Amino acid sequence: MRTIDPATVNELLDTPSLVAALHAAFRDGGVTPVRHHHSIPMGARDDATLLLMPAWDTEVPPRHIGVKTVTVHPDNPTRSPAEPQPSVQGVYLLLDRQTGAPQALIDGPALTARRTAAAAALASRFLSRTDSQRLVMVGTGQLAPDLIMAHCAERPISHVAVWGRDADKTEKLARRMSGQGFGIEACGDLEAAIANADIVSCATTSRTPVFAGEWLSPGTHVDLVGGFRPDMREANDTAGDIVQPLEAGLIAADDIVAELSELCRDEHIGRSSITEITMFKSVGTALENLAAAELLTDRLTP
Repeated sequence: MRTIDPATVNELLDTPSLVAALHAAFRDGGVTPVRHHHSIPMGARDDATLLLMPAWDTEVPPRHIGVKTVTVHPDNPTRSPAEPQPSVQGVYLLLDRQTGAPQALIDGPALTARRTAAAAALASRFLSRTDSQRLVMVGTGQLAPDLIMAHCAERPISHVAVWGRDADKTEKLARRMSGQGFGIEACGDLEAAIANADIVSCATTSRTPVFAGEWLSPGTHVDLVGGFRPDMREANDTAGDIVQPLEAGLIAADDIVAELSELCRDEHIGRSSITEITMFKSVGTALENLAAAELLTDRLTP
C-alpha cells in the first residue's frame, strides 16, 4: 500500500485536470451511501465532528472502492497559537476493486482542499459570468488558498480581496498569495468588497451569517463552502443558503434549481442571464473524493 503525502497531492492534482475528472464523475454518477456524521462533545470547546464518506463507481465490479475518514475540530486554528492546526484532519483509503485490499492511503486534508476547490470551480463554470474578474474570499483557513487558485483558473480573475475576522491572518494570507498573476489585498470592509464582487467564495465554520444578500450586486455568483452542519451559517436568508431558509418556510425545495450533477449532464443550463445572482451550496460528496483519488493514483509513477 502506498502512502501519499500532501506535497504529492498538491503536485499531481492540478485544477484543470481535477475539474475535468469531477465533471466526468458527476456526469456518469456513482454509488455514495449516506455519509456517517457524528457529533462529538468537546466540553467548553465547540463540538467536533467525525465524518465517514464511502463511494464506488457504477462499473461491475467497480474500478475502486474508497472511503474518507475525517474529523473537524472548528477551534483547532486558535486553540494553540504557537502550533495552530487545521480544523480538518483525516485520511482517504483507496481499495482494490477485486479483493478490497488497501492500495493507497492519501492525506485527507490535502485531498479535501483540492477536490473542494475544484468542485467550486466546476460549479463556477456553469454559474458565474464568463467575464468575472473580481473575487472576494471570505475566510482565511486551509481551504482559502485552494479556492482562490481554483476560481482564478476557471475565470479571468484580476483582483482578489480577502476578508477574515483575524486581521493578522488575513494580511499574511494576502502576502502569501501575491505574485500569482492577479492583484490581491486584505480588505477591512467586507460589505464594500462584496458590492464590487463578481464572485464571492465563503469558507468558514461560522454559526451566524458572515454576510448579507443585500450586499450583492446583480450578476454575482456566490460560492458557499464552509457550512457543512445545519447549525453552521455563512449567509443570511436573502443570500440564499438552504437548511435554515427551508426550515423557516422562506424557500421551498422546488426553489433549488439544480444539483451539480444535473448541470454536468446538461439537464440544466445554469446561469440564464448576466444579471442573475447565482449560488452554489457545497457540502462535499464522496464522489468527489473518489474521482480525485483515482486521478491522483493514475498519475503516480509505478
